[in-house]
Amino acid sequence: MQDELIIKYIKKKKQKGIEMLIDKYSGLVASVVRSNLGKLTNYEEECISDAFLAIWDNIDSFDTNKNSFKNWICVIAKYKAINYKKKYLSKYETSEINEDIYYIDKNLLSLEIKEGIEDIFKHLDSKDKDIFIKYYLEGVDAPAIAKENNLSVSSFYSRLSRGRKKIREEIRK
Repeated sequence: MQDELIIKYIKKKKQKGIEMLIDKYSGLVASVVRSNLGKLTNYEEECISDAFLAIWDNIDSFDTNKNSFKNWICVIAKYKAINYKKKYLSKYETSEINEDIYYIDKNLLSLEIKEGIEDIFKHLDSKDKDIFIKYYLEGVDAPAIAKENNLSVSSFYSRLSRGRKKIREEIRK
C-alpha cells in the first residue's frame, strides 16, 4: 500500500514521494550499493543519490507486472553501483587509508565485476544466461530477444521471472 502511494507521488513529481522513498528504502539501497561497489567506498553516497535520482527519473518505466517495486529499486541500485565501478575502472584511483596510499588496480576491479556477474548467472542454464546478459547487461529490447529465441514476448518475460526467482532461491541458500 505504501509503495503504491510512493509511486503515485513520484509519478506526479511530488517531493513527498521521494521523501517517503528515502525513508523506507534508504537502508536497502545503501546495502545494495555497498555490496556492489566493493572497495570504492568513497563513491557510496554519490552512487546512492544517483540511484534515488534514477528511480525518480524512470518511475514511468516501472511495471508491476514485471517486478515488485522493491526488486526494481534493488536492480537500479545494483546497476548504478556496477556503472560506478566501470566508470572508475578507466582511472587509477588513489585513496588514503591509515596514511598509506593504495592503488586500485583496474584489472582487479574488472575481474571482480565479471566474477560477480558470473556468480549471479551460474544458477541459470546457458539459454537463460544468454537472455539475461542481453536484456539486463547489453540493453537489448525484449521483442528482439524473444524473436531471436523463438519466444513470444510474454514467454520471454515469464522466463526472466522464473530466472530471477531461481537466482533468488539459490542465493538465499
